[in-house]
Amino acid sequence: MAETALPVTTQTKKEEAGFVRAIGLFDGTMIVVGSMIGSGIFIVAADISRQTGSPGGLLLTWILTGLLTIAAALTYGELAALYPHAGGQYVYLREAYSPLWGFLYGWTLFLVIQTGTIAAVAVGFARYIGVIFPSISGSTWIIHPINLGSKYAISLSVQQLIGILMIALITFLNTLGVRLGKIIQNIFTSAKTIGVIGLILICIFVGRNADAVADNFSHFWQIRGAVPIQPGAGFLRGLIPTITGAVGFVGIIVAFGVAQVGSLFSSDAWNNIGFTAAEVRNPKRDVALSMALGTLVVTILYIVANIAYLCTLTLAQIQNAPDDRVATAALNAALGPVGAAIMAVAIIISTFGCNNGLILAGSRSDGVAPVGRINNTRVLHASCVRRQ
Repeated sequence: MAETALPVTTQTKKEEAGFVRAIGLFDGTMIVVGSMIGSGIFIVAADISRQTGSPGGLLLTWILTGLLTIAAALTYGELAALYPHAGGQYVYLREAYSPLWGFLYGWTLFLVIQTGTIAAVAVGFARYIGVIFPSISGSTWIIHPINLGSKYAISLSVQQLIGILMIALITFLNTLGVRLGKIIQNIFTSAKTIGVIGLILICIFVGRNADAVADNFSHFWQIRGAVPIQPGAGFLRGLIPTITGAVGFVGIIVAFGVAQVGSLFSSDAWNNIGFTAAEVRNPKRDVALSMALGTLVVTILYIVANIAYLCTLTLAQIQNAPDDRVATAALNAALGPVGAAIMAVAIIISTFGCNNGLILAGSRSDGVAPVGRINNTRVLHASCVRRQ
């Protein structure tokens, strides 16, 4: 790990001094863990098991994703040590390739990446509140759909309104300062981590199914129930063969590549701590360590959670879980109908904490930006987020 950061201008140092360095190693790790764990771990196992077609394929997909994520986190850790300033990936792209690429990434993050992820998580939050309060439904309209063509419409349901209010609340709380934001993050991340551990323990020790264990682990690599994988574009279907499960070398590459769409989505957002580097007490050390520790913790939890599913449900039950809600099916098998309510509460907590981490970090994503040069030295300005 690099020991020294690249030099920055005096102007940058003065402006970044305006940030409150309130985030320690534990706080940074909680931001990483909390931003990564959303709703994916509770759902995507169904799709992965259909694509790989075996218990071994399911677990290997998560292991490969974990190795990729940890490698990426270690790489970003090097960059964080070199550029321990607010902005994270924006700064890395700007310094490596030119301000143009930082500019394009910053606007893409603002318009699509971070905002789209926040909106998707908010929809999941509202949907699972609807499990507890059925009146919060996606079909209860405040503004009925106004068609904009055959495929698009504008509407507002009670469920969508709850998602919007959730985003507004978290955004407001984070404008009150990084100290409050990190407290919220620590509480909700601790709660969701305990929830995932509780899910694992219940599935392994309470819901353990001898038939499922025998079926899954005695036929660990046997392909069954796999769905055909074929190119989405029609003109490619005659050029690229349709794959069913991880059969043959080409099948293995295609099946595991496609399967990792879900697992990589579930493991995303580990780089968000880089956006807050100007508010980390020891950014050259703690940003990199937070990424490494956070991704390691989440990778272990994800792999063990999938082992827990395999101890409770047969592969066919995982592949055909209603609405792909594997965790709900597992808890229902272990605890009965009360399991669905427990899982809904766990996902509500998880998605709230996930969005707090995304909003806390995302608001710092354009933390330093070039505005000009003095004596051929780039001058930077700091983000306008509230620094209290």
